[in-house]
Amino acid sequence: MIVDCAIYREGRRSEGPHDFSDALDAARATGEAFVWIGLHEPTESEFDKVSEEFGLHPLAVEDALKAHQRPKLEVYDDSLFMVLKPVVYEPDTDNVSSGEVMIFMGDSFVVTVRHGEGAPLGAVRDRLEADPDVLKHGPTAVLYSIADASVDHYLEVADELQEDLEVLETEVFSPDGGGSRHTASRIYNFKRQILEFRRATGPLSLPLARLSGAGPYGPPVPFADETAQPFFRDVNDHLTRVNESVEGLDRLVSDILSAHLAQMSVRQNDDMRKISAWAAMAAVPTMIAGIYGMNFEHMPELHWTWTYPAVIVVMVVLEVLLYRTFKHRGWL
Repeated sequence: MIVDCAIYREGRRSEGPHDFSDALDAARATGEAFVWIGLHEPTESEFDKVSEEFGLHPLAVEDALKAHQRPKLEVYDDSLFMVLKPVVYEPDTDNVSSGEVMIFMGDSFVVTVRHGEGAPLGAVRDRLEADPDVLKHGPTAVLYSIADASVDHYLEVADELQEDLEVLETEVFSPDGGGSRHTASRIYNFKRQILEFRRATGPLSLPLARLSGAGPYGPPVPFADETAQPFFRDVNDHLTRVNESVEGLDRLVSDILSAHLAQMSVRQNDDMRKISAWAAMAAVPTMIAGIYGMNFEHMPELHWTWTYPAVIVVMVVLEVLLYRTFKHRGWL
């Protein structure tokens, strides 16, 4: 559905036609204005009207309707198409969920399509409307503000993941917590959430590099104001920090999982050594008792008065020696 439709002149929202086709005509008539239409999970019939009016490319329209796209930037004859994946982190469940924002930008229009609940654009629009000096730069200002808000939220999510990972790390290496049967599954689930986060942040580097004119992407992107390149470079710098943080989190989670598995293996070895030590101690009296249980006729010590207490003393002495030996070696 259409969430909002507005015309902006000189950075200020102005009253205009409520029909988006009339709004576009009004914006193009002056040459100093642009129209911004916001949609949330539009149906195919709803978006067909918008795509026909604004001349959006069919491939980009298909991507906007189906969603589940990687962050990317594509340039068509009449418009620019960019995909962003804002993320939301729920600390209570250690779950990272991502939404999608598709941005169509032309000479005098911006169409934003939002999928999911993790990508609200109302705050971005409000912040831009409160700052006419930025909004007067036209559709490029909208594209920059959405990208900047998404990447800034990435930084917040990365910090939250770092804090929760430190808690998980403390639990894993605590005397009791590391032995929980659910610890390995929690670590693996945390790694999956980081992977979901990486899917949103990693592919975004190339689109922002193109918009910032960095590296081999020097030629300006059509429909994007060249004067905005320094601002996109700043967003790209923040994204680089996020990606470095994600890489560090991923390596740390892998190290924690490996350490936890090694810790479990050591504990299992300790348990096996203890079982083996107790089994060896039980074997000594069993062997002696077995010898005297064979009932041979010629066993002279059977007729001695002190045979029974002597055998008991021998078994006790051997058990004490074995116990002290295993204790000294750390097996018990």
